[in-house]
Amino acid sequence: MTIDQTDRRILRVLQENGRITNQELAERVGLSPSPCLRRLRRLEAAGVIRGYTALVDQKAYGLPINVFVSIKLKHQNEADIAEFEKAIAGWEEVVACYLMTGSQDYLLRVVTDGLESYERFVKAKLTRLKCVSAIESNFAMGIVKDGAVFPSVIP
Repeated sequence: MTIDQTDRRILRVLQENGRITNQELAERVGLSPSPCLRRLRRLEAAGVIRGYTALVDQKAYGLPINVFVSIKLKHQNEADIAEFEKAIAGWEEVVACYLMTGSQDYLLRVVTDGLESYERFVKAKLTRLKCVSAIESNFAMGIVKDGAVFPSVIP
């Protein structure tokens, strides 16, 4: 599906406020309500809009620590990749996992309430995967920017 500038305006407004009414959305993007709702439904049906969620304050939720974990696999083969990705999919502590280029194979963002919890996660989960050859943990000291809205201009 190809999205145009009007679709991008709709998406940007929804990223800023997912609870906006269709009437308000239509006004903000310069459409009447019916065409706006048709576009919205088309974006949802095509999977461009994957769902709606609440942005929750991580610290208030009780998980103030972000750990960025670089993972190197023993072998970059189908079996090791499948083993790792299957395990990661079921671990709630891992809120993001990226397949990387460069010296590491994966970069994880893990949220935790403290060092002891993170140590338990590493010992009980990561180190038990036979496919993992190296784990490097980097603790975030603070969050400078954590955006949920894509840029309005595509280079």
